[in-house]
Amino acid sequence: MKIGNVEVNTRLALGPMAGVTDLAFRAVCRESSGCYTYTEMVSAKALCYGDKKTPSLLRLGEGEHPAAVQIFGCDEPFMERGAALALERSGADVVDINMGCPVPKVANSGDGSALMRDPDKAQRVAAAVVRGAQGTPVTVKFRLGWDKGSINCVEFAKRMEDAGVSAVAVHGRTKTQMYSGAANWDHIREVKEAVSIPVIANGDVFEARDAVRILNYTGADMAMVGRGAFGNPWLLEQCAAALEGRK
Repeated sequence: MKIGNVEVNTRLALGPMAGVTDLAFRAVCRESSGCYTYTEMVSAKALCYGDKKTPSLLRLGEGEHPAAVQIFGCDEPFMERGAALALERSGADVVDINMGCPVPKVANSGDGSALMRDPDKAQRVAAAVVRGAQGTPVTVKFRLGWDKGSINCVEFAKRMEDAGVSAVAVHGRTKTQMYSGAANWDHIREVKEAVSIPVIANGDVFEARDAVRILNYTGADMAMVGRGAFGNPWLLEQCAAALEGRK
């Protein structure tokens, strides 16, 4: 599939997870599976203010391409400038926006999944990042909605596409669910049917067969592995084999 003008020769992605998917972990997963990777999320404001700890999060491994750098924030000028800085310092092929993080310290500041409560603002933020990326493809990762009474992922995905985003990743849970309960793949399928850009399906891929099932069920273009890889980076290799019809 293609994300904008970037060709991705895999149907498997390792999801960006703060404190987990650092350079070493990504290297293990990628070398064994050829999966698409993202950096841990980086604060756009921290980039703009020259935070000394941030550059280490932006490092990509040798040959780690194509890969995405993920930024988060809700202030349009900072996000526009942060996108440019993140790409400049990482050399990534894609910039991804985190609009799905449910952690209170992120969401309570208006970042991450909080943007799903204000689709107008989210669309403006996405458009700002597209401007800052200056032709480099932009993607967005988000959830089903804030809670079960406000599931708006389909309309949200359409707004992201209208803003110029090249692909979306959808986690099949709401913000208030955090990581509890089962992921709802029905809504991911609805997103896939509603937009013309690639869709990455995320949620409850804990075994190799789950990667095959989530793609067959949703029609999505790529399966994303998240918490299933905790302590088990070899899951990516097993998922890759299953998707290719190997043992």
